[in-house]
Amino acid sequence: MARLSLRGIKKRFKEVEVLHGIDLEIGDKEFVVFVGPSGCGKSTLLRLIAGLDPITEGEFIINDRSMVSVPPSRRGIAMVFQSYALYPHMDVYENMAFGARLMGLDKAEVESRISEASRMLKLDELLKRRPRELSGGQRQRVAIGRALVRKPDVFLFDEPLSNLDAALRADVRLEIARLHSELGATMIYVTHDQVEAMTLADRIVVMNQGRIEQVGSPRELYETPANTFVATFIGSPKMTLVDVTRDGNRLAVPNGGTISFDRLPADGGKALVLGVRPDGVTVARGSHEGGFTAKVIYAEYLGDHAYVYAQLADGKQIVARAHPGEDFSAGEVITVTPDPAAVHFFSAEDGKRLAA
Repeated sequence: MARLSLRGIKKRFKEVEVLHGIDLEIGDKEFVVFVGPSGCGKSTLLRLIAGLDPITEGEFIINDRSMVSVPPSRRGIAMVFQSYALYPHMDVYENMAFGARLMGLDKAEVESRISEASRMLKLDELLKRRPRELSGGQRQRVAIGRALVRKPDVFLFDEPLSNLDAALRADVRLEIARLHSELGATMIYVTHDQVEAMTLADRIVVMNQGRIEQVGSPRELYETPANTFVATFIGSPKMTLVDVTRDGNRLAVPNGGTISFDRLPADGGKALVLGVRPDGVTVARGSHEGGFTAKVIYAEYLGDHAYVYAQLADGKQIVARAHPGEDFSAGEVITVTPDPAAVHFFSAEDGKRLAA
């Protein structure tokens, strides 16, 4: 059982503050994913939780006990690193046993834990191999197994799949999801890949420039992003943001057409930002009323569907999902029409979500 509470967490390196007051509650058995662009502070926050770096200001609590002055080895935490961090001169068994022995466990208990971990991770046939004899995916499973044998209260993962190719990432991601279900442990996972976040997390913490932008389930973040940053970070291809001008119940792109809406935000002023995802846009050839005129930049054929990338009259790029049987040529004039039921509205001043 592990409940984590972070209250007003700040981190400074000399005069530079990289975390600006993080408040977050993580429940027992939750799988929480920290996401954000490079330099947003997600890995730094993970290191503070692990105890690898000291907290400058704030309180970090596990199960009602302050961890600020508790050394890493006594926090009940195990960490899986991006670089695997395996001992090259030790075989798989010894790599997994090393940390367990440091805990003072007897030989029988160490063997029992390694047997259980190797079964869960399908490592039984690899126990006598050294790291150089393993693939990247196998090395990452060994690193996870080394954490498993410690039986921690909390698992920390610092971008564990970034060194793997696409196929291996999918395989190991499935292993981690299965482990969480089987172990019922509290897990915190750092990644810059929003696909990993969407598929693994119970809740996602979106970070930007040392602050939390939004916390919620994958569905909440995808369907109701709190601001334009979250809207464009979650989802692939990302949400298109279009600067529009309101005139009654119509929204217009300068020299690029207008669209009528039954409901618009009560506030936000004359200028708004319209957000729309690719599957919320229809495409028609030529220029028509009731949509925005655009020129095709290029189209992506992905088998069961296709994406059309086009440029609006104001220079903004918009992405629309199209039928894979349709061919669009660069420079072709099209009309893109956002579905009123699928659009999002944001303030042109501060980017915050507006209710319609």
